[in-house]
Amino acid sequence: GLSGFGNNFLSRFEGVEMDSPILRNITLVDTPGILSGQKQSSGRNYDYEAVMRWFAERADLIIIMFDAHKLDISDELKDVIELMKPHADKVRVVLNKADSVSTQQLMRVYGSLMWSLGKVMMTPEVCRVYMGSFWGAPLQNTDQARLLTQEKVDLFNDIAKLPENAVMRRINELVKRVRSVKVHAYIIHFLKKQMPLKPWGKKEKQRKLIDNLEREFMMCARRYDLARGDFPNVREYQRYLSEIKDISEFQKLDKKMIKEMDKVFSLDIPALLQAAQL
Repeated sequence: GLSGFGNNFLSRFEGVEMDSPILRNITLVDTPGILSGQKQSSGRNYDYEAVMRWFAERADLIIIMFDAHKLDISDELKDVIELMKPHADKVRVVLNKADSVSTQQLMRVYGSLMWSLGKVMMTPEVCRVYMGSFWGAPLQNTDQARLLTQEKVDLFNDIAKLPENAVMRRINELVKRVRSVKVHAYIIHFLKKQMPLKPWGKKEKQRKLIDNLEREFMMCARRYDLARGDFPNVREYQRYLSEIKDISEFQKLDKKMIKEMDKVFSLDIPALLQAAQL
């Protein structure tokens, strides 16, 4: 759990209970804000990216907040958005304090935000962006009242649907995990087969395999007919493999277990989907 991030993080972690209908089936988590400038390197005394990854993997919906008058995407924010790429279907963006600018300025701000997000996320389609004024003060620019009210309703409807969609999302996460495990098993099998049987030359061969891991991933995907999108991040996998003394010491691929995983896709998952729809 969160205890793995140490006391420096846990001492800042707080919880609040409120009697609100929308919170009966939903837990809201306000993660630490984004730092900019020198604060990015000196303002944290815990692994911020690891914390964000932990929450992103477990959340049903991820909302990234921007202020209409401050759209600066710092290096830290870029890194966070990069972490969210595997969870792109869960990401929503809120352009807050949209009433603090004129209608014409809001159009420019919205366009600039979409352009910036497109560059960072490197996708042709950017996630849903809601505009609103989510604070206690009355609207400063009432010309946008109707638009912002409708945007607020749409966002709240999105949040209210979370309990209904939670079961389907859990099933989808299970599918992702099973596919990842299968790919991991084949990667290790593929790399292990290339290691020399004799002791000499093992270190050099392992180093070459790790250095050319992206190429090895492509070859593994072709060899075993695996979806390239199911493969892990190359740099992270290189880091993990660099901590392994000898890849050839991994156990042999258990084909019976692979067949059992295939049964999960062909029998268990369809049964879960059918049960979830009842």
